[in-house]
Amino acid sequence: MKKRDILTPIGITLGTIMIMFGILSSGGASGVQSFLQVSSVVIVLGGLMAALIINFNISDLKLTFRVFKESFNQNDLNLRELITVFIRLSDRARREGLLALETELEDVDDPFIKKGILLAVDGIEPEVIQEIMEAEITALEERHQRGRSIIEKAGEYAPAWGMIGTLIGLVLMLNSLTDPTTLGPKMAVALLTTFYGTVMANLVFIPMAGKLENKTEQEIFIKQIIIEGVIGVQSGQNPKILEEKLSAFLSDEEKQETKDQEEAFMGEAANEV
Repeated sequence: MKKRDILTPIGITLGTIMIMFGILSSGGASGVQSFLQVSSVVIVLGGLMAALIINFNISDLKLTFRVFKESFNQNDLNLRELITVFIRLSDRARREGLLALETELEDVDDPFIKKGILLAVDGIEPEVIQEIMEAEITALEERHQRGRSIIEKAGEYAPAWGMIGTLIGLVLMLNSLTDPTTLGPKMAVALLTTFYGTVMANLVFIPMAGKLENKTEQEIFIKQIIIEGVIGVQSGQNPKILEEKLSAFLSDEEKQETKDQEEAFMGEAANEV
């Protein structure tokens, strides 16, 4: 289940505010106009698009908007809930057999868990199940890396095209040295393309690529836990042993929170008795 990741828009907004603060504190409202240059934006964005079109094929480029959208989403991953799911599946499998898990899967939303449990129900060997699921993880990692590489390349190309725009502006400026009064304004315009390219790279593209890489690592981590849980259920491990095994993936804070919840639950149960 995915939900909106508010940190990405907050970070972009905060960075924009800091840039605007620097401009306004030095030049006031008139300073903002000095940083608005349509031709500079066209050079950076147009050149960036041209470079990406050359670098990637059409199927990769189609991923661009999906990848951008993904950087504004986050997976609602709760390791404790994931462990609870496998404890329930393990208990049901030990009491009624693996075939009984087909009805239990109706309450499970994660397709990766469903795939693993259905393989176990079909009687596939644990080693084969692990190979199949790890192959899917590898394919997922490659897909994510391919989509992320577009954003990474954009982060590389944007400053370069900013520099190209600056060189164009400098050449035009040097061709009009007969009027020294125009050198300052023309130099400022020439430098704007470097400014635009650097801001795009360091405020948008590179941070987004880093976030997407972190999201991929988190997703792979969760899927590795799922594999351990599926193998544990398939092999008929005791639910308590499986819980201890999967709890090793929790952080110290999560372990303590889980322990506190269990103690609170036991205290409520004792009071009811």
